[in-house]
Amino acid sequence: MTKITRIIKEARDQARLTALDFAQGICENFIELHGDRSFQDDGAVIGGIGTLDGQPITVVGIQKGRNLQDNLQRNFGQPHPEGYRKALRLMKQAEKFGRPVVTFINTAGAYPGVGAEERGQGEAIARNLLEMSDLKMPIIAIIIGEGGSGGALALAVADKVWMLENSIYAVLSPEGFASILWKDGSRAMEAAELMKITSHELLDMGVVDKVIPEAGLSNQDLLYAVKQEIVAELANLSQLPLEQLLEARYQRFRKY
Repeated sequence: MTKITRIIKEARDQARLTALDFAQGICENFIELHGDRSFQDDGAVIGGIGTLDGQPITVVGIQKGRNLQDNLQRNFGQPHPEGYRKALRLMKQAEKFGRPVVTFINTAGAYPGVGAEERGQGEAIARNLLEMSDLKMPIIAIIIGEGGSGGALALAVADKVWMLENSIYAVLSPEGFASILWKDGSRAMEAAELMKITSHELLDMGVVDKVIPEAGLSNQDLLYAVKQEIVAELANLSQLPLEQLLEARYQRFRKY
């Protein structure tokens, strides 16, 4: 098994910690909130409030399941537009009450179904990009598995973007890339080598700001490590004047 094959397998592993695991693991008293106040709740997106080391925060994440029944409830981690609108509702609420935002991202991409398109999937993603770019609170985004296309980016316009060591982040899946480039999805791993989708490759290119090591860590150890990293970074970001925070976020994405 090649290194890229192992990383992709790890990133897609159903036993991997989920967004809800992180929310409940880093917060002392996480309370999940539901619904976009327009259409319905989307099980693929979780979000709520909790305290992190005594500080109130808002957590939003894209949730995959661990078995078939759970994945059907979570739509295999592919959000509908109402999921992105729920996420935005919670982030705007965080802005109103002065809570930093932490997002956990694990999705192959936004759901491409007819209903999702009819309800404005593209608009919902674009609206999140626009609103997050000017959200007047610190934002940290963490890729915890797959970070696929605009469906991931809709929760990743942040002051700091991190990746777990065995996660991937790309404009589309290696299978999709291979199908477009060579008309042969079986060459996905070859495509993945060209795409530069691993955490360390993206860190070297400046796409992400930090890679959180996973090797040798139990789930509890990983939760603790992520929690400590978030606490330290929020302390730094919270000291920045608002104008400087927003300008740095703007310039972070303009440099691409």
